[in-house]
Amino acid sequence: MGGSVKLSVLMPVFNERYLVEACVRRVLAFRDPRVHGLELVVVDDGSTDGTREILAALARELPELRYFPQPENRGKGAAVREAVRHATGDLCVIQDADLEYDPRDWSELLVPFFEANADVVYGSRFAASQYRRVLYFRHSLGNHLITGLSNLMTDLNLTDVETCYKMVRTSLLRSIPIRSDDFSFEPEITAKLAKRGAVFYEVPIHYQGRTYLEGKKITWRHGPRAIREILRWKLRDDLYRDDEHGAHILSSLNHVQNVNRWMAEQLQPFLGDRVLEIGAGIGNLTMFLIPRRRYVATDIDPGYLDVLRNLSVAKPYLEVRRVDLSRCEDFDALAGQFDTVVCLNVLEHVPDEDTALANLRRVLVPGGRALVLVPQGPWLFGSLDRALDHVKRYTPEDLRVALTSAGFEVETLVDFNRVGVLGWALNGRLLGRERLSRAQLKLLNTVIPAWKTVDAAMPWPGLSVIAVARRPAEPSP
Repeated sequence: MGGSVKLSVLMPVFNERYLVEACVRRVLAFRDPRVHGLELVVVDDGSTDGTREILAALARELPELRYFPQPENRGKGAAVREAVRHATGDLCVIQDADLEYDPRDWSELLVPFFEANADVVYGSRFAASQYRRVLYFRHSLGNHLITGLSNLMTDLNLTDVETCYKMVRTSLLRSIPIRSDDFSFEPEITAKLAKRGAVFYEVPIHYQGRTYLEGKKITWRHGPRAIREILRWKLRDDLYRDDEHGAHILSSLNHVQNVNRWMAEQLQPFLGDRVLEIGAGIGNLTMFLIPRRRYVATDIDPGYLDVLRNLSVAKPYLEVRRVDLSRCEDFDALAGQFDTVVCLNVLEHVPDEDTALANLRRVLVPGGRALVLVPQGPWLFGSLDRALDHVKRYTPEDLRVALTSAGFEVETLVDFNRVGVLGWALNGRLLGRERLSRAQLKLLNTVIPAWKTVDAAMPWPGLSVIAVARRPAEPSP
């Protein structure tokens, strides 16, 4: 992350009339040269002690404060969920309204974003720092137990999963569905960020914890709920909000690595050393095609691009770019630089097929190959295709004609994944579903190693068709 960022501070508030104004002013006093803009998104979670009136007055006075009162008390998770909806910054950080946490620590939380390509930075109350207030042993012991169990389930080594200070890339945080309404939000978001492959860092922070007499709200009763949520999100995924790019389906396909490996095996004989991948998504296939002398992975979704950038860390040959297959200007800087372009499950999303294929041809050197995979079988078009925003499903002849019209020479057309036809027809045509169940995907992933050895002998067409097409060599002068 270069340059500077806009920071969105998410502040859930419930009955803090004695502290909230001081906390708001402390937040808005934060200054750092790496932060060019700061907004405070306050969600009042049904306060009844006068907090609401104080916040309404502050919102009229302070333009940086965006105030959203809720009709009833639902809990911290519900308030954070609402605040995320309104965040406009590059990064989000959660700030409780009780003065236990000092916004001056944000300067340290920002460092891993600028220097280490972090996605998430937690401020740890238990990591080494200059000083900390000494408080309840049993409260700390409970925190350590919950953190330990969370680490066991997520395979992270955090020291403080229950910390308030969680700073996260906004695009990543907004893409994750938050289901917990109360303090169970803490282990839930940690589990989901870990499953998404987010890059975590921790930094020590200062902490001035309150006593229960001073109004501390979290008690031992929250411990069993946190344990329940840790176990729940170990067993369930629910990692992506539904979006126009089909992120929930891409996430599901991450669990069928045998299919991705099989697809990569089909492509390997035709790959060169300089590869451009169009629509790499979250890198399900990319990881099986690298390393190369040069590999450029592209997509149009900001969340996917963040995932790909994490994949590119310590891989000098892997470059990540935003490229839209339908935009000619996105290909100007790439023209004639690659011996292979990989375009899998993308062409069927593009209304202007001719422009898309012309763009693929432009990036290839003479004699370079385009490897294009599209869904096959118009009769299979159904609810799954509509959920993925498919424009069409192809026949082999459709694909051959389109490539030939774009100036390619088609070398071969290969049927791929005949076993997948059965599940797609059942779910998309007969049952009208918009996603595949995890049990179905697990079954598919289990049978693929044996199935792929006999797939070519099956008497029906594949779920997809792969075209290997060459840009003709330029005639000799």
